Formats: sequence, C-alpha cells, structure tokens
Amino acid sequence: MAVNRTRLRRLLTTSSWARTILFRRTAAVLLAVLAVVLAATTLLHGRENTVPVLVAARDVPSGATLTRDDLRIRSLPAAYAPAGAIGDDAAAVGRVLAGAARAGETITDVRLVGPENTLLATGNRDAVAVPVRLTDAAVADLLRPGSRVDVVGDPGVLANDAVVVVVRPSEGVSAKGRLVVVALPRPVAAKVAAASLTQPVTVTLR
Repeated sequence: MAVNRTRLRRLLTTSSWARTILFRRTAAVLLAVLAVVLAATTLLHGRENTVPVLVAARDVPSGATLTRDDLRIRSLPAAYAPAGAIGDDAAAVGRVLAGAARAGETITDVRLVGPENTLLATGNRDAVAVPVRLTDAAVADLLRPGSRVDVVGDPGVLANDAVVVVVRPSEGVSAKGRLVVVALPRPVAAKVAAASLTQPVTVTLR
C-alpha cells in the first residue's frame, strides 16, 4: 500500500509526459499481476474438478476380454468426462468389450457387454444378452455390433430381430463354433439359450 501511495504521489507531482509513462508502466505491472492470479486460479480450479476415467492403453479389438494391460487411468476435467465413464479398472478387467476401442478412448459402461449395453442396443429394458455358437464361422465374420439378425435352428426360426452385441474372436479349431452374443427379450432369450446347447444354430442377416 505504501508503494501504491508513493506512485500516486509521483503521478500527481511529475510532468504530464513523465506522468503518462509512469501510469502506463504501473498499469502494465497491475495487468501482469492480474494475469498471473487468474492463471493460478484457473489451474487450481481445474485440478480440483478433475475425475479419474478409464481409457484404452492400446488398440483393443471388439469382443476382447479386457486385462489390466489394456487399460489405464487418466484424469479429465469433470465437465469433459462422458456419461457412464468408468473410473476404476477393477470394474472393467475381465469384462468383454462390445466394440473395438482405439488407444486413449474412454471406456464407458455401455462399451462393455452387460445390462447397460443391452439396453442401449435394443431400447428394451426387458432384453438380455444371450451367447450362441454359430456353426459357420464365415457367417460370424459378416456380423458387427448392432447388426440385426434372425436366429435359426431346428425346427426353424428361433428368434426374430435379435441385435448383435459382440462377436468374439475365434477360439481355434477345437471350438464347437464361433461365439456371438445377441440381445433378445427375456422370454425368447431363454428359448434360444436352451436350443443353442443342444443343436446347431446360425443366423440370417436382416
């Protein structure tokens, strides 16, 4: 405060030209101090309002079972964290990724096979995810998450308009068929699940 009073006294007693120079220098110092204060406030505010989010540590293919090596935690400003973002890798490790993820992509609840993804895929709160093994692996290669199919077995169509949730990677020649997860209304899902255990199943694309 003493410094400010001294500068003000000098402004009032010096010549007009010198007074102008002194005023400009004083204003520049005050603006610089204000800029530093604002920057520090913004930085502190940003740190206080960050949240941990789970992101893919590398490119991960659709249908992969997530491991700790596939994931890492990143801090994001709360305003930029997507809805449903997962903040703990324990909630994702061992879960199946419904669609491919690029390195750095945020992992949300709907990216994992489960009730949230099934609801989003079908819009039906009564829908559940059903794993079925397709006898023809070439058919599975044609499918993508979001594809709509009819599930066919014996004696005919077992379910209409199923939504593909995930296509699992090939498990090798020893597997009985390529595993595909589809979403169906609960009563129909139980019938399809039971049939797929006892007979060959395939799908037709819509």
